Amino acid sequence: MSLLDYVTSSSFMVDVMENWQSEYLQFFLYIFATVWLVQKGSSESKEPGEEGTESDEEQRVVRHADEDSPAWARTGDWRTTVFSRSLGLLMGCLFLLTWAASAATGWVAFNSEQLGQRQDPVTFAGYLGEADFWNRSFQNWQSEMLAVGSMAIFAVYLRQRGSPESKPVGVAHADTGQTG
Repeated sequence: MSLLDYVTSSSFMVDVMENWQSEYLQFFLYIFATVWLVQKGSSESKEPGEEGTESDEEQRVVRHADEDSPAWARTGDWRTTVFSRSLGLLMGCLFLLTWAASAATGWVAFNSEQLGQRQDPVTFAGYLGEADFWNRSFQNWQSEMLAVGSMAIFAVYLRQRGSPESKPVGVAHADTGQTG
């Protein structure tokens, strides 16, 4: 098989989409979780009592917006609501799109294997119930969650000088990124 044939095959695309979907799921969950994260000592954590989405004044939206604030931050209607959550919404949509692409390309690759083994192909809905589909999805998800979760926990006690993901080296373990 040539390189061009391989990179345009469903076998290649399902693997790429699996990786992309787990990345976007990771960022989607990370973005929304850090709004509420209170982990004493975490560099991503807000101070206890300051978790949540904050007030309009603190977020500088609607009547508290500056002259140079984005237009959608000033409207106070559905556009402000969407813009206020646009990063997480985009990551959620990208996750769903890559999951759908992974499902479609995985279905094609699965049926190709089925035919190669002289077995009947399955419908798309049938593939969504196959262990192959869920194994591919969960295998990537668990590795991403392990990586991000361990980073958040290790960042409480370990340091990386000069890194924005780390507290300064001499800051107490209990200080968060907000106080450190």
